[in-house]
Amino acid sequence: MSNPIETRLQELDIVLPEAAAPAANYVSYVISGNMLYISGQLPTENGKIAVSGLVGADVDVPAAQRAAELCAINILSQAKAALGGDLTRIKRVVKLSSFVASAPGFTEQHIVTNGASNLIANVLGEAGKHARAAVGMAALPLNAAVEIEAIIEISA
Repeated sequence: MSNPIETRLQELDIVLPEAAAPAANYVSYVISGNMLYISGQLPTENGKIAVSGLVGADVDVPAAQRAAELCAINILSQAKAALGGDLTRIKRVVKLSSFVASAPGFTEQHIVTNGASNLIANVLGEAGKHARAAVGMAALPLNAAVEIEAIIEISA
């Protein structure tokens, strides 16, 4: 039997990287009961921050949406690691919380976050439709433009 999520990732030309190790004193994910909590993921690509700076000053909206997509790809990588490689255990992405490093006056955090929301929904279908928050921040770790965390319901 084929894995529909892996098939969809291939169709979208998305290759999940190895899940990144934590950069400080925390764990990348926690499973509690049937819930998977994934720590904030940065827009890394090939082990480096791919999009940095303040959105609305250093970073335009399309580049920030790409940053959000990279965060979503890294969320899926962490989920895959947490679930022993089996993304079909995802029952529902419950919530994404998106933090956007924003220049003063920038108010399109919700548009930036669509990069992640669209990718998650495209990969997971109905199970990828989620609640979310999109918040502007003065700065993020490592000067990342975006950071996103996830809460995911999983099957046993």
